[in-house]
Amino acid sequence: MCDVDRSLGQVFDVVRGDDEGNPDYPRRKTFLIDPEGVIRKIYNVTDPGAHPDEVLADIKELSGAGS
Repeated sequence: MCDVDRSLGQVFDVVRGDDEGNPDYPRRKTFLIDPEGVIRKIYNVTDPGAHPDEVLADIKELSGAGS
């Protein structure tokens, strides 16, 4: 098991509180990171079916391919 002390999860704000459902599991988030290592967007994954299309559209927009 990785991140047993939840330190990395706390940095990325994915640790659930004890009062939330499934506190042993992290929140589902995706981080869109550019080639320079800058986080460009953070997604709270609420609809896993639509999520990939949303991320791909943002990648195209950020890369200029959507223009």
